[in-house]
Order: sequence, then structure tokens, then C-alpha cells
Amino acid sequence: MFIKIGFDIELAIASPMALIHLLHVHPSRRGDLLAPQCVEVLPGLAVEEYFDAFGNLCSRVNAPAGVTQVGFRSEAIVRDSGLPDEVNWGAWQHDPTVLPSSTLMYLLPSRYCEVDSELLQFAWNQFGTTPLGWARVQAICDFVHNHIRFDYMAARATRTAVEGWREGTGVCRDYTHLAVTLCRCMNIPARYCTGYLGDIGIPPVRYPMDFSAWFEVFLGDRWYTFDARHNTPRIGRVVMARGRDAGDVPITMAFGQNTLQKFNVTTYEVDAYGNAIFTV
Repeated sequence: MFIKIGFDIELAIASPMALIHLLHVHPSRRGDLLAPQCVEVLPGLAVEEYFDAFGNLCSRVNAPAGVTQVGFRSEAIVRDSGLPDEVNWGAWQHDPTVLPSSTLMYLLPSRYCEVDSELLQFAWNQFGTTPLGWARVQAICDFVHNHIRFDYMAARATRTAVEGWREGTGVCRDYTHLAVTLCRCMNIPARYCTGYLGDIGIPPVRYPMDFSAWFEVFLGDRWYTFDARHNTPRIGRVVMARGRDAGDVPITMAFGQNTLQKFNVTTYEVDAYGNAIFTV
């Protein structure tokens, strides 16, 4: 299958400043693009691309004096398997003593995932008797899915996992931060993902299209996708960036006073010629 992805984002800025964005498709999906992705920056400012410590493709834009608005636009078509997220109930959980060293950072506390908090004891009380591995991660997803009430109007960029747990409301990043934290509390490496997830194979939802957040855990010998908000295998994820939490993978980061003026995201199934396909 083919998926059309894109965005149209505009920021008003108050002074000359640097801006960073992680709006490219993740390098692991670059080979699935039908044509190289171009992120247009308006006005036509110079762009410096680099890879961060997590392997994400990032861009820095320096807005000079006189520029009061900066826009980012892109459209692309991605080839996808059309298969739902993989489910593997036999995927095993390793003791930290034998985990690959590259996964250990995803057991530690991070900005939005306070492993060293009251969530640690809560996690062991809640999940300590569940079977190791896939079943334990699924139990965590079940809990988070039922504990947090999705409310688009309650989104808050500073909400942490502990706050999401206490408040019981939020958006996809809040589900993800809480699930990631609970997994880490149970010694399961978990990392935050952001990207596209359209209404493919499901009835359209009433909320505006946005970028989505989900997470991956290391079980057996690889990373697997989980999604505590939807809590069911989904079709058509296109990852943009991975990190310890949302602080590592900002869609845009402006180093100065700014205001979001426009934010439109598109992701839907198309044929090889870019014509929309609407099926459920």
C-alpha cells in the first residue's frame, strides 16, 4: 500500500533565532519513500542537516533579522507493507545483566519519564505478578489505556508521566510517557516514538489530524511497537524520530519567543499515483 504524508506548519517569531526541526521521515524508512522527501522552509532560508545521538535526521534553520514568520511544508508518498503492528506473545524479557548495552539508556529516568518516583513502587505492586515479556508490556498498555482519558483540549506540553498518572487525562504523548515509564520501572527498555498514524483500517476519528506518539520496547532480540492510547495493532505507522521521551524529539524547537500560527498534518492511503483511497 501507499501512504501520503505531509504537513504545513508556520511559526511567528519575535526576533532573530535558531530553529530546529525533526520533520523528516526517519532514516530507517527513507528507502520506502517513492521520491526523496523535501522539507520546504519559508522564506527560503539556509538549512543545516545533522544526525542527533539517537540517529534522527534533524535540521537547523537560522532566521535573521527582518524575518517574522517561518514555515515548514512537505508532501511525500511512502510505500508500506499494509500489515498491522506485529504481535509476538513469545517475545522474552531479558534481565538487565544481559541486555545489550545500547538499550540500557532506555531503562533510566528522563525528562518526562520519572522512573525514580512513586511510579516505581506502584509499577511493582501493579505488574509484579504478571508474566514476563510481552504479556507484562500488554498489561501495562491495558492499564494506561483505561487510566488516561483522551482529551485533545487538555494537552499540555509540560505534563510528565507522574502528572499524567495523577491527572488521568491527556493526549497520545501522555499515554506514551506513562507507559514508557512503567515499562522502565519493570526493567523493560522502552523508547518514545513520534510520527504519522492515519485513520487507515479504522473509522475516521473526530479529532484533527496530528502527529502521533507511540513507543517501542526491547524484547527478545529486537524492538517491538506498542501503543497505549489505541491499544490495538494499527496499520500505516511512519516513524519520524525516536528518543527517551518527547523532549528528545521535538517536532520544532525555536530558541526564542514564538507563536504557532498554522499546524496542519495529513496522512492517508493513496494509490501509486497519489489518489486518495478511503476504506475502512
